[in-house]
Amino acid sequence: MKYFPAATVFLMLSAWSASADDIACVSTTFRIFGANDKVCVSGFDDPKVPGVACHISQARTGGLKGTFGLAEDPSMFSIACRQVGPISADISKLPDEDEVYSASTSLFFKHTHVFRTVDRKRNTLVYVAISDRLIEGSPYNAISTVPVMPWGAH
Repeated sequence: MKYFPAATVFLMLSAWSASADDIACVSTTFRIFGANDKVCVSGFDDPKVPGVACHISQARTGGLKGTFGLAEDPSMFSIACRQVGPISADISKLPDEDEVYSASTSLFFKHTHVFRTVDRKRNTLVYVAISDRLIEGSPYNAISTVPVMPWGAH
């Protein structure tokens, strides 16, 4: 019973984050034993902003540890977000910061998170990908921006 509140919070937070579709992986390093190291690309839609999709590429460690899900993936990734349809959300009502995606990158306590922030002055959505593992005092990070424009405008 003591784990019920923590489990409830986890499930509620999970419900708000987008789930990603795995698109493709490219092998980068041959491993004699186990899976090769690779870079995998996943895509997800912003759950609160219809019309915006993001793609994130992440390094995945192979070898025997990677094959059995015990490897810690490096905190290296890239993100690109684009308007893929009409944006129907009112960005003036979006929170200043909102987590839109999270993926585990190790067996214990390491994740990649994507947060959406709003640059209201420039009418732009800013997506920031970070690792929650600190490297020399700062997490790895990458950004992508989506200017909110009428769909089909040239």
